[in-house]
Amino acid sequence: MRHRALRPTLLLALYCLAAPSLALDESNQSNKTPEQEPSAQQAVPAEPSPDSALQESEQRSTGDQPEKPIPKAKSVELDKPVSESELVAPPATSEEPAPTVETAPPEAPAETPAVEEQEPVGRPLQLLGAEVPPATTTRLAWSPRQHFEGVYSATPVLVVNGAETGPTLCLFAAIHGDELNGIETVRRVMYNLDKETLKGAVIGVPIVNLQGFHRSSRYLTDRRDLNRHFPGDNRGSSASRIARSFFDEVVVHCNAIVDLHTGSFYRTNLPQLRGDLKDPKVVKLTKGFGSTVVLHSDGAKGTLRRAAVEAGIPTVTLEAGAPMVLDELSVSHSVKGIRTLLNQLGMMSKFSLWGDPEPVYYNSTWQRATTGGIIFSNVKLGSTVRKGDLLGTVTNPITNVRKEIRSQYNGRILGMAMNQVVQPGFAAYHIGIQAPEEQISAPQEVTAEAEPTSSESETSASETPQQDTGTTVQPPAQTTESEPTVDPEEQSEEDE
Repeated sequence: MRHRALRPTLLLALYCLAAPSLALDESNQSNKTPEQEPSAQQAVPAEPSPDSALQESEQRSTGDQPEKPIPKAKSVELDKPVSESELVAPPATSEEPAPTVETAPPEAPAETPAVEEQEPVGRPLQLLGAEVPPATTTRLAWSPRQHFEGVYSATPVLVVNGAETGPTLCLFAAIHGDELNGIETVRRVMYNLDKETLKGAVIGVPIVNLQGFHRSSRYLTDRRDLNRHFPGDNRGSSASRIARSFFDEVVVHCNAIVDLHTGSFYRTNLPQLRGDLKDPKVVKLTKGFGSTVVLHSDGAKGTLRRAAVEAGIPTVTLEAGAPMVLDELSVSHSVKGIRTLLNQLGMMSKFSLWGDPEPVYYNSTWQRATTGGIIFSNVKLGSTVRKGDLLGTVTNPITNVRKEIRSQYNGRILGMAMNQVVQPGFAAYHIGIQAPEEQISAPQEVTAEAEPTSSESETSASETPQQDTGTTVQPPAQTTESEPTVDPEEQSEEDE
């Protein structure tokens, strides 16, 4: 009996002891259930999250294109010497756009009228991945897409964008690496331009053929003439790819071009302009150089001048002096001629013009050495010669036989060989034959609009052949004599 009475009490005591633990278990279970329910609810929208992530990534990738502005070129003083590290540094600074955006809103009422006044006056120039604002002088860099052994030094490109609108004139030198006069000419012109008074822009490339310049060679490292591969081909030879890169990245931004050269193979040239005088805009450029001889020439196939004219960009070649030497007279004449051209194009303020206009030569011919030996000239550059005049002699140092070279035409010495050893058939004297005025097209203005320029030049070129049909005023012997200039040796001299 006593054991039976104790059982309920023991059961009650055990229940009291176990009740708290049971309550804790129930509370834990009750706490877990509400946590699992929201987690299950969150798992429902988590299913489309991969699609949304893909959409966000696509939006970011597509949004990179409009968000990437063209960097603005940093304005520098071109005539100030710089180190090589500064040349390698990027021409544009990423710090400029940020502060301009931040400072513009608070000063909006004060700055907005100034911006409105500048916009119609000057305009930015986009070149080589940078934007050159008005009234800016800067130094950019061009590196061809075709590299030699994977390494190619960037070619400096000098830019002066004036404060007022106007055409873009380009000055190119050293397409042949051994022609130094043009390098110095571009340096003097570019470093003396005033960005505040210049109307339009001037782009100067002192050394186009950096490969040849480093080797004191006329040619590229693959022994090709860069000035026979324009406008170039991205799938062609190394020279053709370099030409295509330069044409696409620099040449197409020009409204007019002056390509500077010298004589070749130890020949020297009287300062002269060469251009297609059937193109009225080319005639306008030639008349802007002041007292400089002009020689009509279509240009050999592959030359920068011919490719640019065919693309609608009026271009002339300025020949002056000899290769491998700096001639102060040739450089000073070239600088003065280009500054006169800037004046005639309305890009610079007026100044006193110089000299009387030089005659225009529509035909030219070469006098060749008949034997090999040492040549000694009896005439000078610019000399007027008559038929039968003694030009020079070629003496064989072994046999002491001397042969004379006499002029076969009336004309003027535009180029000649320097005293040296020559081989039989060497082109020794370049004689220009003056053209009648009716053979030359009337000049036409050169403007900043490139597309109308090309269409106008095409229409004008289609009209001028009627004037050019009667250009064979010279005797047939003169035209047959000038035929041999098609060979590669003379073509290098006569057609850049």
